[in-house]
Amino acid sequence: MTDGKSILVVANETVVGRALIEAVKRHADAGAVAVHVICPQNQPKHGHVIYADSVRSAAQNRLAITNAQLREAGIESTGEVADADPYSAIMDSLGDRDFEEIIISTHPETRSGWLRQDLITRVEQATRRPVEHVVVDLDADSDDVRRTLVVANQTVGGDALIEKLKELAAEAPRRFIVICPQPEEGGEGAAAQRLAQTLQVLQDGGIEAMGQVTHPDPFTAVQNALHFYDIDEVVISTFPEARSGWMRADLIERVQQSTAKPVHHVVSGDGAEATA
Repeated sequence: MTDGKSILVVANETVVGRALIEAVKRHADAGAVAVHVICPQNQPKHGHVIYADSVRSAAQNRLAITNAQLREAGIESTGEVADADPYSAIMDSLGDRDFEEIIISTHPETRSGWLRQDLITRVEQATRRPVEHVVVDLDADSDDVRRTLVVANQTVGGDALIEKLKELAAEAPRRFIVICPQPEEGGEGAAAQRLAQTLQVLQDGGIEAMGQVTHPDPFTAVQNALHFYDIDEVVISTFPEARSGWMRADLIERVQQSTAKPVHHVVSGDGAEATA
């Protein structure tokens, strides 16, 4: 880190919020800052089985979006996924480094578990450091970059999907979060490989994207992603109806009914097996 006031930023789902980014910018405008962001992991609201890697990957992706936003503002930052308990995560970070100030970002009081735990007061009393509380209302929050959730399994690298994403990227600035539901048993490596290849193709095309292998049920994976990220729209890629298990399960209609966000359906003819 460069010399300057050291600031610890603590946020979970709200780590991508515009109000938080603006708060850090105000500190940077007042003088040099060195920012470290910690993102305590949360638990998914959907699905009976918790996929720990998926939870951590979602937190890492949210963190990556925030660090990218700070870099765009000319602010140096580092970050890490932390203990699920925010108080423990903060105390652990202070044990590693003597931060001069702490910024804690939460949802509004009516929906913030951290505020119900009286986190702000507890941290102020325990650390005796300045603690700034930033409230982020993700329902009202927006910026100039749309966040697009992309859902695909075996069609994730298909030409039709890649062309659709390029088309959307040409319309307006976007950040793509690509999720690839993993098979129930085995096949995780193949899913991860397809995802990595797709992200590389998008990167080579100048398109900003990140991704993760997720819960095997696509509807559950979408609901968790909507919870984990501040999503503006959804793109779902499937095989044609005659070959698609997702279509037979009415995935498109179920997702459309579960969210007010726009849902785009891309039909791909690529691939040899029909599971998506």
